Order: sequence, then C-alpha cells, then structure tokens
Amino acid sequence: MAATGFGNYRNGTQSSRTSLGSSNKVDKPLSVYSNPKNPSLKSKSLNSSGLRKSAPGSLGAATGAAKDDAGVPGRVRVAVRLRPRNAEEMVADADFADCVELQPELKRLKLRKNNWDSDTYEFDEVLTEFASQKRVYEVVAKPVVESVLGGYNGTVMAYGQTGTGKTYTLGRLGEEDTAARGIMVRAMEDIFAGVSQGTDSVSVSYLQLYMETIQDLFDPTNDNISIVEDPKTGDVSLPGASLVDIRDQQSFVELLRLGEAHRFAANTKLNTESSRSHAILMVYVKRSVNGIDSALSTDNGDSSQVVKSLKPPVVRKGKLVVVDLAGSERIDKSVHYLAGSEGHMLEEAKSINLSLSALGKCINALAENSPHVPVRDSKLTRLLRDSFGGTARTSLVITIGPSPRHRGETASTIMFGQRAMKVENMLKLKEEFDYKSLARRLDIQLDKVIAEHERQQKSFEKEIERITREAQNQISEVERKYADALEKERVKYHEECMESIKKLEEKWMKNQQKHAIDGNKVGLKGDGSDVTSKGEVAAVKEVAELKKLLQKEALLMKAAQEEVDNLKSQLAQSKKLEATANSEILKLRKMLEDEACQKQKLEGEIAMLQSRLLQISFDTDETRKRLDKGGSEKILSGLDSQMSQLRQPQLNAAGNGEKASIAKLFEQVGLHKILSLLEAEDADVRIHAVKVVANLAAEETNQEKIVEAGGLTSLLTLLKSSGDETIHRVAAGAIANLAMNEKNQELIMAQGGIRFLSMTAANAEDPQTLRMVAGAIANLCGNDKLQTKLRGEGGIKALLGMVKSRHPDVLAQVARGIANFAKCESRASTQGSKNGRSLLIEDGALPWIVQNANNETSQIRRHIELALCHLAQHELNARDMISGGALWELVRISRDCSREDIRTLANRTLASSSIFQAELRRLRIEH
Repeated sequence: MAATGFGNYRNGTQSSRTSLGSSNKVDKPLSVYSNPKNPSLKSKSLNSSGLRKSAPGSLGAATGAAKDDAGVPGRVRVAVRLRPRNAEEMVADADFADCVELQPELKRLKLRKNNWDSDTYEFDEVLTEFASQKRVYEVVAKPVVESVLGGYNGTVMAYGQTGTGKTYTLGRLGEEDTAARGIMVRAMEDIFAGVSQGTDSVSVSYLQLYMETIQDLFDPTNDNISIVEDPKTGDVSLPGASLVDIRDQQSFVELLRLGEAHRFAANTKLNTESSRSHAILMVYVKRSVNGIDSALSTDNGDSSQVVKSLKPPVVRKGKLVVVDLAGSERIDKSVHYLAGSEGHMLEEAKSINLSLSALGKCINALAENSPHVPVRDSKLTRLLRDSFGGTARTSLVITIGPSPRHRGETASTIMFGQRAMKVENMLKLKEEFDYKSLARRLDIQLDKVIAEHERQQKSFEKEIERITREAQNQISEVERKYADALEKERVKYHEECMESIKKLEEKWMKNQQKHAIDGNKVGLKGDGSDVTSKGEVAAVKEVAELKKLLQKEALLMKAAQEEVDNLKSQLAQSKKLEATANSEILKLRKMLEDEACQKQKLEGEIAMLQSRLLQISFDTDETRKRLDKGGSEKILSGLDSQMSQLRQPQLNAAGNGEKASIAKLFEQVGLHKILSLLEAEDADVRIHAVKVVANLAAEETNQEKIVEAGGLTSLLTLLKSSGDETIHRVAAGAIANLAMNEKNQELIMAQGGIRFLSMTAANAEDPQTLRMVAGAIANLCGNDKLQTKLRGEGGIKALLGMVKSRHPDVLAQVARGIANFAKCESRASTQGSKNGRSLLIEDGALPWIVQNANNETSQIRRHIELALCHLAQHELNARDMISGGALWELVRISRDCSREDIRTLANRTLASSSIFQAELRRLRIEH
C-alpha cells in the first residue's frame, strides 16, 4: 500500500527458481533482551503501561500449554509512526488540530477525545512525522534482522488505516533518494553484510494474499499456493512458492520491483494507489557457525587440521518475514463507487476486513490467555501463527494519520497495537549439523589428495629413473676409464719388457762376438783356457742380471694386479655409496617438496601484499590529486560529511540523537568560511557551497545567522552573476526558505531580490528552477507592506511569465502567489488602506485566473478559487470580473467547491455585492 503522505511507487523485475535443503535441527533459546551481535543492546520492557503479560503459545495451539524448557519468552514489540499531513488534509483540516499528540521522549501517545479530554497510551517506540526511514528501521526492524542472522525466526509487520504509510515504511526502494529506502531494502543490506558469500546462502519468496488466495508475486501464474503445517514442530511452509537464491543487493531490488509490479492496487478515496492485498516477503538465511575454523586441512598435510575438519559444520537457519498488510478501512470512507467496479471493490474491501478481523481475534485471544485461538479462520492468521505466540521475534509498527476526520480508525489501530504488546513468543535458536556440506567438502578434499598423490608418485618415479640413469652412466664411465687405464698399463709394461729383452739379446750377441774374437786372438798366442773361463763368468753374470730384471717385471705385474683388485673393491664401495646417496636424495627431494610448498605460500602472500601495495599506491595518488586541487575541496568534503547528518527533517525537542549540531558545524568550519566559498573560481566548489547553504537555510534556527553573515546578499549575487542553472535552482530554493520570514522578506526586497528572481525566471528552462523562483515570489506576495513595490519591480509579471512552463508544480506556486497577493489586497481594501482596482487585474492576471479556476490539479484549483473570492470582495473589481467571465466561476465555486470554507466565502461574497446581484438577476440565475 502506498502512503499518501510519504509518496507512491510501483516497481518490478525478473526472477529465477531454486530450493533449500534440510537436515537435523537443534533448538537453542535466546533471551528476549539479548542481541546476537551486540550483547550490550537490550530491549526495554513496559513497566509503567499497566499491561498484563500473557502466557506464551502458538496461534494454532492452546495458550495454556506448558512452556518449553529450552525456550525463552519474548514479548511482541510495538512502535507507532505518525504520518504527516498530506496536501488534502492541509486544506481540509487547516482549521482543526491533529487528533493525536506524541511524546516520543516518554514513548507515549495522546489521542484527543475533544478539546479538553484525551486518552494516553504507551508503546515501545513513538516515531513522529519527522522520523527518518533510517530511524524507523533501527528501532523497529534492526533487532529482528540481527536475531535472524543469529539463527532465529523474525517478523516485521505494518498495520494501519489505508494511506497512513505502511508500504512506504516497509517496501520503499529509494532508488532516487537512498534516505527513503524502506525496511525491506535496509534489512537485506544488513543481511548481506552479515553473511559470507562462500559458505552462507540467502533465498527469498514474495507472496500476496488476495481474496483469501495466495499468489506468487515472482510467478503470477502460480496463484493457488497451499499452506502446509508440520504436525511435529508446527512450522508453516509454502512448498509451491518460488524460492530464489540471491547473491547481492541489486538482484534483490530487481526482484522486489518485479513483485511490486504484480501486486493488486486500486484508487480509493483515502489513497490514490491503495494496496488491495497483503504482501508477505520471506527471507531464508543459512549461515555457517564454524566459518574459517571449519576449513579442511591445508596442502602441507597437517593431520590435526584434517581431524578437526571431520567434525560436521554447524549451520544456523533463520527466517525473516516482512508483512505489508492491506489497509484497515471503512467501506464508506475508502471505496470509490465507480461504474462497473462497485461489486468487485466491495468484495476486495470485505476480504481485507475479514482477514484483519481474524488477525485481531487471534491477538485478543492470546492477550487474554484464551484456551482457544481461532487461527484457522483465515489464511493470514495461519501464515502468521509463528509471529504471534510462536517462536519468532516479532516487531509491529502501527501507522496512523493526524486527521481528526479519521479518529475512529486511528483509535482502532492504537488498540490493535496495545493488544499486540500483551502477546509473548517463545524464541528458539535453529541449529543443525550440515552433513551434506561436510561430505561435499571431504569429497573435494579426497579428490585433491588423490590427484596430489598421483602427481607426487609420477614425479617420484621420474626422479628415480633419472637418478638410475645417471648412476649407470657414471658406472659405465668409470669401468671404461678403468679398462682403458689397465690396457695402457699392460701395453706399457709389455713394451718395456720386450725392449729390455731386446737390449739384453743385443748385448749378449755383442758379448758372444767379442768372446769369439778374443778367443781367436788368444789361440794364436798360446794357451786360451783362461780367456774362455773369463768369458763364461761374464755370461753368467749377464744371465743373473737378466733374471733379476724378469723378477722385477713379475713384481710389477703383481703390483698391477693388486691395483686392479683395489679398483674393483673401490667400485663395489662406490656402488654402496650410490645406494646411500639415493636414500639421501629421497630425503632431500622431500625437503625440496616441502620448501616448494612453503615457497608457493610465500609467493601467494607476496602477491597479496603486492596487490595491497598497488591499492595503497593508487589511493595515495588519488589523495595527492585531491590535495593538489587545493584546500577548498577538502573543506567542502568535510562540510558534505557533516551536512549529510543535517538533511533530516526537523525533530521535536527531545530528538532521536541522530541530528548533527549546527553549532558543532559552525565551530569546526565556520559559516563565514562556507559563505566565502560561494565566490570561489571553481564551479564545482561553488555548487557544493550553495548546496550546503541551502541545506542550512532549511532549518529555521539557521536562517537568522545566514542573513547576519551576509548569506542572503551572496545568494542574490549568485542569481545575478552566475550562468549555471544548478546554482540558480539551489540558490532560489535557499532564498525561498529565507523568504518565509517577514523580516527577511523586507531585506530581499531592499536588495533588489525581485529583479534578480525575475531575471532568473526569464532565463530558466528547468521546471524545478522555475518552481523554486515561483515559490520565493509567492512567499513575498503574502506581505502586506510589499504589495506596491513587488508589483512595481515586476513581481506579478514574473509570476505570470512562468505559466508558459505548464508544469503542475510551477503552476501551483504561481497560483499560490496570486492567492497570497489577492488576500493581502482584500485585507487592505477592507481596512480602507487601498483604493482602486486590483493590481492583479491591471497586470492582466484575470484571464489566466478564470482559465484555471477549474484546473484538474486540485492544488492549483483551490488557490485560484481563493484568489477569485478575495478579488470579488472589492466592488471596484466587480465590473472587470463580470466582463472577464469570473462571475460564472464564482457561482460554480459557491455550489460545487469541495472545500466548505471556500464555498461559504463565495456565497457570502456574491450575496454582499450589489453589482453581482444585479447581474445575476439580469441573467435570471438564482442564488
């Protein structure tokens, strides 16, 4: 349901289907005041409201059943949010006070019975019309979301009259303005921030309950979904609904837009886009408790880590249910009786009221400890059986409007919230052992270990083959060298031996020849016996020497053989050393593998550090570039960061602690420093500065300081000198805010503000710029003292010149300015301080006024109707109004105007004017 006071929207996108697994569950208790993430965060209990606590129970079970020892009761927490007055209420109820009075510091609400008496109610939180969407989320939904992340079920529900802002509070996407995001979008942001993409999962379903039929908003053709209840646990499930896995916030927003596009909505008297169905968003969160500690063993084969990983991981499952109820309504106040649709809309309204009535009966039964809870009277109560009296942590926000015309509906909504505060739930933690995940992880790890073992085995075999080849090559080389050396030695000894023998033979032959010659000589001389004996002795000596040489050669041969034997023993020893070396090589290889693993880890860490270093270098360069641009941007960035806290609407005196102090801003930066930046040479700096000043001017407490510091003069100078339309638009908006003060109005006129505004309007093309300028002039038109000067400087002509835009917002501001001017003229004529025709008529405004007196835009039409009534109160304007066709519009206003005060004023004006009465008689019009 779109709230009239907050804004209307419809969004949509596409979806896909999947499903969630299930396994053994373990329930653990959660204290009602505990917070899974922040133990110091505690919920307040009502101790002064006089509310009686009821025994916990399920919507579908007897309330008198005994409490589960494992459960801890948790009361339903209720917050009330007041919607601001919408445009229609500002006009229709302008003379009436709001029917409610909020005391947020006391968490109390007063509902007025009349001007003297009121009823007081207390709630867990009281949110004023100025409360931001962020504030509403933090006090209503954030504790529930944190519980869901901790493994509990949680429910956030909005209840209230049609048009009081339930859909705005829950389902606003905030794509144009992030500050307007509703509870659904903000809840999913916190959920994604609290889960891990690797181990956790988030799934959503989005349904609507229309005419007691459950329809899938992701797949509208699936429009008859059944509700299944577990007979053991009582859990409610919807097996036919689409369940979509989501990984990021953008995909969720697209799904939410798609679902909103399929919701049933209709135009009613209370809301132009009223939801005609109950919308139910279900978010299933599955989180791993072990996280990083449950990871499997690393590649280094740490056995203790492997044993630790065999323990199955603990998984916590939480379900968040966000319920946007259709508006409670009285048929005569809401339903349009249009031709062809009367019966269908009546049936819709009846179905809505029946389901809400069934929900109210269940809550009444739980609050009063009734033995029977009528949970099966409606599908809505069956879906919400876990939210009221069940095991979910529940927060309810009731939305109300300020209009005294709807006091009965407001009182009914307040009483619904009061009864809901008496309901207690039994919160239970949902834990389970994820054996499937453990099996998958072990399978993956086993595959990795097998692959690594095979790789190591192949590498080991290749290494052994390489070492064996190298050893065989070395042995062959040694044997070849040994054989070559042995052959060389043998040949050498043989050659030496043969050389020695040859020398001995030659020597022996010479000796024989010598003996023969000597013998002949002796025989010739005489007895030769002595000579012969001497020769034989010499020969014997030679033979003895030859034997010694042979013995020496034999010894050398023996030494050579011993050398060969020695070399063989050394070869055998080398083989033994080779075997020992092989074992050492295996050990070294294992050490090398370990070092390689360590090196790989270090390389990963180095790569991570390098990426961080690159990021730091990039951030440093960006920071240096920003600093090089000068100190102005640094000042503006500080201003922007502080101004983001000042953009919230004005809060009451108690406040909520989130609004930044303007005194702190002035102390840290200084208003004069901010205003000095309006004259900076850099266009971006000027734009930032004028936006800051415009935000400050929106606060009434800052306006006087801005004017005293020369801010008004600077803004007017910007209108005069700047050519940037953005600056024109923002500066004109700031001047419009300042022009709401009567003292500032005179200063604006004294400094030529009308001329500058008129010049800006003449040159502007953007409708928003024209709207800001028209709003500023319209505020000045409401000052009695400035009428003549404003007209003389072209203010009226500037207003009439802006109607060429034809934009409804611009025309509404023009109509408001004309109505303010006509009202001041009427007051001056009544007091006798003004004579002559209206300045509006003299400047040619009457034809446009008559043309738009029946404008289809209600805001434009009502301002014009007021202007006609005020112009008609002065007799000197009557002739011009008759000739210009204004009399017919006055007669129509007196009969058909929806506002009673304007209708009465038109009747009184026609009756009091003799000229009008004469013309009516001439035309034979009864009045």
